[in-house]
Amino acid sequence: MSALLLGTAPALAAEENVEETQEVQQEAAQESTAETPAETISINVAANSLALFKDGEKIRLYPIATGKPSTPTPTGYYKILTKEINPTWIDPADPEYSIPSGDSNPLGFRWMQFHGNYGIHGTNKPDSIGHYVSNGCIRMEEKDVEALFDLVEVGTPVEITYNRIVVEKAPDNTVVYYIYPDSYGWQEVTAKDVDRWLAGYGVSNFVSDEEIAQKIEASDGEPTYIAKVYPLYVDGKKLRGKAVVQEGVTYLPAVDLAEAVKISLGWKPSEKILTSTYGQAVGYDKKGVLYINADDAQTLFHIDGSITTPDGASTVATSSSDEITIVKDGKAVEDPKAEAQAEPKAAAKELRADYHSTGKAVAAPARKTAAAAADAASTDAA
Repeated sequence: MSALLLGTAPALAAEENVEETQEVQQEAAQESTAETPAETISINVAANSLALFKDGEKIRLYPIATGKPSTPTPTGYYKILTKEINPTWIDPADPEYSIPSGDSNPLGFRWMQFHGNYGIHGTNKPDSIGHYVSNGCIRMEEKDVEALFDLVEVGTPVEITYNRIVVEKAPDNTVVYYIYPDSYGWQEVTAKDVDRWLAGYGVSNFVSDEEIAQKIEASDGEPTYIAKVYPLYVDGKKLRGKAVVQEGVTYLPAVDLAEAVKISLGWKPSEKILTSTYGQAVGYDKKGVLYINADDAQTLFHIDGSITTPDGASTVATSSSDEITIVKDGKAVEDPKAEAQAEPKAAAKELRADYHSTGKAVAAPARKTAAAAADAASTDAA
């Protein structure tokens, strides 16, 4: 019997409050990295957010204000060139006019230059945070910019992008996505674009095109939580597909499992039933990809492990014969419909070969079967 394992043990635990989990994780990260320089500053102008990364992990996330559409914040790859405490503001239109450090200084009390006259700084207008109001600089709340100032050094990379689609995995493995408004008119977003982003996280099959279209229409930057995702292993081998937990149900990729345990798998689309050598179970067609409930893994594949079939779990019996082979002897069928059509053709060919080798007509029942098979084949071909 094969062993099934999800990549993270708490996969079957009750879902926690995602927002509370994120806050706890962020506070812990802030405490553990308080005196350690960060590696990268990542700014998303579309989201008006600045993230700080260390060792590939996001350790801080701050709201910011960026350039007006008429004076946009430049995108690209830069680095911190200079750092200054209590900077003096000089009017770019009139270099003779300046404002010394203080409450009336538009730069606040910290300045970090990253390109030409552009920099990351504080502001004496905290209400502007979250909006497109600057001449291209990055404004931050004073407490945030002072914290950031202590965490970065001269030479720290600064990446500035304009990404309306943001997909993230929360600390509890929940995939969440956001779509931000196109304030600069720079980036048109389609459902196909969003689907590609979600596919990278293994959840594109669990969001309908209609839901994505509604999300694009809103473009409100609000989070949409999709599902928890875990890597999936059979006998220690990692599968291509992932285990997805949505609304309390753990879905497993049926074709990947059939290939892993090297058995054949059939699909009865009209009845939504998957069949294998061992049994039958309900199948779930998620945008063309077939899944099973993890509770049925033992019944359908004789897989056991961290996910087991509860006592009394039942399979669905059916006498329908409209089954399509989707995995044959542990190998996925490239075109299941073509495979189904090939079987009656093969039967007819075998009977014709038998006739030619013996020089005799086959028995009447067999002739009827061959004729029916040939008719079916020609009908399918048409």
